[in-house]
Amino acid sequence: MAEHITAIIGGTGLTQIDGPEQLSAEPVITELGAPSSTPQRGVWQQQPVVFLSRHGHPHAIPPHKINYRANLLALQQLGVNRIIAVNAVGGIHPDMGSGAIVIPQQLVDYTWGRESTFFDGDFMPLQHIDFTHPYDETLRQQLLTAAKACNITVHDHGVYGATQGPRLETIAEIQKLQHDGCDLVGMTGMPEAALARELNIPYASICLVVNPAAGKSDELITMDYIRQVLDHGMHQVIRVIEGLLQSDNN
Repeated sequence: MAEHITAIIGGTGLTQIDGPEQLSAEPVITELGAPSSTPQRGVWQQQPVVFLSRHGHPHAIPPHKINYRANLLALQQLGVNRIIAVNAVGGIHPDMGSGAIVIPQQLVDYTWGRESTFFDGDFMPLQHIDFTHPYDETLRQQLLTAAKACNITVHDHGVYGATQGPRLETIAEIQKLQHDGCDLVGMTGMPEAALARELNIPYASICLVVNPAAGKSDELITMDYIRQVLDHGMHQVIRVIEGLLQSDNN
């Protein structure tokens, strides 16, 4: 069996990571520019990993200005052959309240104006990928199995609605997303997932619900509240990833 080199792409609340050992910076420049942050290579549960902070460190790059293409190319250049994306999201589905962890299986893309493909006719010739199932099902199931082994409750389904940001959504927008079938709302799920598919790198997401979406609570959404949820929830997300890597040793 080929060795896994697992990339963890950290989002809001995960701009640096404590689990891996022997972390060292791996400066990479791609044909499409520099990634959001310098990737860090290390060993975690005896498995090789690469960590990349999607928004930079410190958290500074807004969702619509992230060079997603450079991020994915950098990971490919470092030999990554599977990607776990960590996303902080708002909860739309009533069962996906603050603190819930979701391994989504589908997504709807509402973003615009982003460099969203390698196959643009300039960088690479035009191709059309099959994106019926946007997340790699094998990797999804491995994450679900790891969560169960760690006794961490996760939702094994969910539709991620990717919005433009960086502002949060209106009540009417969330109602539209819910009508469209979305369970979660975030700002960075696309084009990241599609770019990974174009590079044939298995990709799955772990979503941490950090707040009810607009109109789903009587309380105002504040960053202080979001940070409190992030502090607790990211520990559980890290445990799931650690469990997945540990299972690779069996």
